[in-house]
Amino acid sequence: MPRRPITVDVFRAAQVIVCGGVMKGEPLSFADELVMDDVFQIAAKASTTALELVADAAGLRLSRNTVHLDSCLTMMAPDGSTHEALILVEIEQDCAAEVFLLPLGELLPSVDYRLVGIERHTATRRFAEAASGSFARGTRITLGDGRMIPIEHLGAGDMVLTRDAGRQPVRHIGLATLRATGRFAPVVITKGALHNDRDLVVRPDHRLFIYQRQDHLGAGRAEVLIKARHLVDHSTVLRRRGGFVDYYQLIFDDHHIIYAEGIAAESHLIAPHTRHALPAGVSSPNHAHRPHLDYEVATSLIPAAKAASLLRKASAS
Repeated sequence: MPRRPITVDVFRAAQVIVCGGVMKGEPLSFADELVMDDVFQIAAKASTTALELVADAAGLRLSRNTVHLDSCLTMMAPDGSTHEALILVEIEQDCAAEVFLLPLGELLPSVDYRLVGIERHTATRRFAEAASGSFARGTRITLGDGRMIPIEHLGAGDMVLTRDAGRQPVRHIGLATLRATGRFAPVVITKGALHNDRDLVVRPDHRLFIYQRQDHLGAGRAEVLIKARHLVDHSTVLRRRGGFVDYYQLIFDDHHIIYAEGIAAESHLIAPHTRHALPAGVSSPNHAHRPHLDYEVATSLIPAAKAASLLRKASAS
């Protein structure tokens, strides 16, 4: 099955410096070299770097190098709020080539963050949760009998309508709560943007399935998959930032196109990088390749400011 890149926004270690404590003046490092209660700051002009990682059975890769999920840090801000972040280490020829910090929320430049927790055994699970496409709490899912009910009311065994396989039973429902900031801030597809009767709120990388009656995108085919974040036009499709968001994942025996607020969208894809988000006792094989996975639209085809209106027109023409 072809592996699609997982894009994460990270700070390079050189941008995250200890400003108080035992290691003052040193950059961020991996868990074995960190000291509890040290205070870190992100450099004033620091900006995140988008890493495109590929997951396979052996783990994560950046180009040809392995990327190790080292640890999950808990950092306390001056107001007492806590923030989680993952340390990723790029390995080249058995040596640490570079260290990155992946915030699971928003870490601001020039703010003191005290290191109050280092957890070496949860990084893989937290990364899997952060990398999973998901629907926000309250999203109505179409059942096999045509009813639409909020995703949080579904349970294992409920029959959900799929586009290509009819009624299919839910095997498991995952839940991850994340800060609604940065790359984790949800995308809101407002009422009517894609002929939906209510707002649809999803993770930015969640893919929607659109049938174009006319190929307005120039994709060369009628059926396309498109990530929600590529539809953001700040008018009919928005980012909602602030607070926390509960993201639910619907897991079936296979990867399907289902209906959320009337919009066709993908179910949760079980792959090497997302399996670790499954709780103990829940097993599922990696999902087999399905034809619809080949329909993702190349970013170069998507005029962000017009994508939603073009697809709304294309699917109604």
